[in-house]
Amino acid sequence: MVLILGVTASGKGQLAFGLAESLGAEIISIDSMKVYRRMDIGTGKPPKEAREKLSYHLIDVVEPSEAFSVATFLDLANGAIEQIKSRKRPIIAVGGTALYIKALLYGLFKGPGTDEQIRAELRARAETEGSELYRELAAIDPAAAERISPNDTRRIIRALEVYKITGKPISSFQNQFNAEEPLRDWKIIGLRREKAEENKRINARVKRMIEAGLIDEVKSLLGEEKPLGKQARCAIGYAEIIDHLSGRTTLEDAVELIKKNTRRLAKNQRTWFKTFADVKWLNLEPEESYEKIFGRARRTIDNSGFEGGNG
Repeated sequence: MVLILGVTASGKGQLAFGLAESLGAEIISIDSMKVYRRMDIGTGKPPKEAREKLSYHLIDVVEPSEAFSVATFLDLANGAIEQIKSRKRPIIAVGGTALYIKALLYGLFKGPGTDEQIRAELRARAETEGSELYRELAAIDPAAAERISPNDTRRIIRALEVYKITGKPISSFQNQFNAEEPLRDWKIIGLRREKAEENKRINARVKRMIEAGLIDEVKSLLGEEKPLGKQARCAIGYAEIIDHLSGRTTLEDAVELIKKNTRRLAKNQRTWFKTFADVKWLNLEPEESYEKIFGRARRTIDNSGFEGGNG
């Protein structure tokens, strides 16, 4: 079980494909936006050819109109791991969504139990007050309200129940973890470059996204019968182009803002990754070839006693 992490545009997707191909592995995506169908260019999904050649998991699993949580990710990821293990194949997990990686490694804290009296009161209020419960949730826990549909009464009630039991928002529990040691025996490889080189790669990637048709992709998504949900609309690359198409900004300014926001994301990823233990970091040179990077990663895996595939 190999986990490859790195900031956005670090080259981890290409490395994951190469390693999976050489080891006979299947790939699990750890990305909060690649889960959305038809959001392809802006999320940097693997090319169609790659996905036809190898088995990928947790890509294109929900509609852009739907919410998606770290808990849902973890359920799907654990299911994929068990499926791949049943086929006796190695696993390559790859991604940059740090919260999801943390959850995959350490598991999520389950939070408090239930209180039937509080739950019954909330159910009764839901029948008579309707959307008032959602407004209440938005006031006390905006992070949870952003992920929960105003029509999802069950989850709204649970979130309010947790707050009434503990005095803390449910989102604070969803960001806690069960263990100090990884739950599974992952070999973790991190790709790391100098900040200036990472920024250069990010800027180049944004340019490629625009040239590949990101604007038309966003137009198509906006034209669908079901509107983009809050999470999908907030995705970097999509939020800025939506503002441009709405006339709030020029295309040039939107592109520059995508670059800026992506660089900020990379900074946050670097901060998160510092908290991860037992990562074998590969410090990459600006002009280092993919073949050399692949060789270093493969040697790291082989030296750990990892067995598999066509090595």
